[in-house]
Amino acid sequence: MGRLFDGPWPIVIIIIVALLLFAAPKLPAMARSLGQSMRIIKSEVKEMKNDGKSDAKDAAETTDAVEGRVVDHPDVRAKNNGETDVPPSSRI
Repeated sequence: MGRLFDGPWPIVIIIIVALLLFAAPKLPAMARSLGQSMRIIKSEVKEMKNDGKSDAKDAAETTDAVEGRVVDHPDVRAKNNGETDVPPSSRI
């Protein structure tokens, strides 16, 4: 019997009894509030995880390179005496 009353247990028991006596009418509201807070935290964590995945997916979609070619248009050649607007180093 001496081990039960050693350490922090007497304080814990007194706090539990005091809560039951004085805060009993408020316990359902407090539990409801705690449940709502836990749901909000859970949804926010889930949203944060999904945000990271969607950002990586968007980045992968936007960084796909597309190979392009310079097309010789007859009007450009006529205006520039046969030269295109593209510098010679990037002509294909």
